[in-house]
Amino acid sequence: MGLFKRVFDFYLDASIHVAFSVLCLYLTTLQLLETSTNCYLAGFLFFGTIVCYNFIKYGVEAEKYVIVSNPYHRIIQVFSFLCFVAVVYFFLKLDVSLWSSIFLLTALSGLYAVPFLGKHKSLRNLGGLKVYLVALVWAGCTVYLPTKDANLYLTNDFIILLLQQFLLVLLLLLPFEIRDMRFDAPDLRTLPQRLGIERTKKLGYCLVVLFLLLLFFKDDLTAIEIRYRLLLSLLVIMALFLSKKERTKYYTLFWVESIPIILYFLVWKTGAF
Repeated sequence: MGLFKRVFDFYLDASIHVAFSVLCLYLTTLQLLETSTNCYLAGFLFFGTIVCYNFIKYGVEAEKYVIVSNPYHRIIQVFSFLCFVAVVYFFLKLDVSLWSSIFLLTALSGLYAVPFLGKHKSLRNLGGLKVYLVALVWAGCTVYLPTKDANLYLTNDFIILLLQQFLLVLLLLLPFEIRDMRFDAPDLRTLPQRLGIERTKKLGYCLVVLFLLLLFFKDDLTAIEIRYRLLLSLLVIMALFLSKKERTKYYTLFWVESIPIILYFLVWKTGAF
């Protein structure tokens, strides 16, 4: 049991689980767009998520972003370096037309962590901005990149899909914001810090309604997408309802981030819907 827990903790702490979550959001987009999978883009997003998240979580605490004193973090650093090698390989296999968009999204991710605003501050330190920035990057990676990769026109349905993905990621981040209230500095001004837990949850419920209402603005809407979005909304509402400051890391890092994974395999892979 001790070995299983150590392996499971590494799986979460090394950002492998969140990488699967991002990958499933990307694959879901492909299903909705009815286009084929680009294995190189899938690999880039999976390993890129690991590298990016580990840099944000551990790199900012390391001296000059290189020297890591904690042995456990050093293992994660080596693992991240190997993933970075994979990122370079998959990136070079991608069409050059995607490179500029990837550079922009990578720059936004870097600015989130690297202090460039003076007094050792980055974009994550600007009051309440970090969740919107993360949601924007996730939506860009899992909707904009596959749409551009498939050479699809930026239609009305694309805009709706992009907005829904942005709202979804924002909603998935709210349980993290609630749990992190115990650790976040007051000057971060996160939504739970400004609104309180209950009002943050109510805002989340309102965003879920908006998330669903956007469906009615689509030009091409299928029954399976409606059922998928409804089930997704129910799971997000449940995750918000059960959120509280006292939750362990396993609630957010595993269960909340499992929502896109569970739904992808339930709806698209098993054909249950």
